Amino acid sequence: MLRVQELTKVFNGLTAVDRLSFCVARGEIVALLGANGAGKTTTLQMLLGLIQPTSGQIEIFGRAFERHRIEILGRMNFASVGVNLPMNLSVRQNLWVFAKLYAVKDVWARIDDLLERLEIAHLRDALTGHLSSGELTRLNLCKALLNRPELLLLDEPTASLDPNIADKVRKWLRHIQREQDIAMIYTSHNMRDIEEVCDRVLFIQKGQLIAEGTPVQVMAQFGTRDLEQVFIRIARSGEVAGGGAG
Repeated sequence: MLRVQELTKVFNGLTAVDRLSFCVARGEIVALLGANGAGKTTTLQMLLGLIQPTSGQIEIFGRAFERHRIEILGRMNFASVGVNLPMNLSVRQNLWVFAKLYAVKDVWARIDDLLERLEIAHLRDALTGHLSSGELTRLNLCKALLNRPELLLLDEPTASLDPNIADKVRKWLRHIQREQDIAMIYTSHNMRDIEEVCDRVLFIQKGQLIAEGTPVQVMAQFGTRDLEQVFIRIARSGEVAGGGAG
């Protein structure tokens, strides 16, 4: 589904992403992890075509991203806590606009189904600007799934959710991944999310890939009992356990 080769981005002499290479298979959920400033957001922005790489290649659905950008973007989507929907529109109006952009068929049925699944159907006529942060997170997830994407980029998808709703969202993401064979790239600072949802994890530091594998494999590589301890060790030292990747 996705192949990234030697991806590099330099801003005014500062290397944010440094020769990053990885793949994501169909139906796989892959976590992209790292401390603030590690290069995660820059990587996602390049995968969405928001910024141009300095060098390297991105291939999605077997096609070069720079040459087939519009076609590729129509088959993928994203949700991010850092991107706000228009606050002066209602929930349903916002979703209708994005559904039209993606040429979604049976628009209202699709919108109502997603609102029900994410338990915000009672807010369909509410102004987006009046929603809580947790409700906005769920609305962003609805938006991201409107076009039944084959590749989904999720930036902190359970941010601001209470433990009950966060658990439901994790289970729901796993369900749609199995049901629709969607590939996902998942960033989060909540390591419980990663351990429960993701098939494989990629840890980056200073824009470089320094550890990868299943959650269990990465924990074994670093000799820790959970991913949170791995995260802390990498964030504080940038070490590569056992001379691993990168």
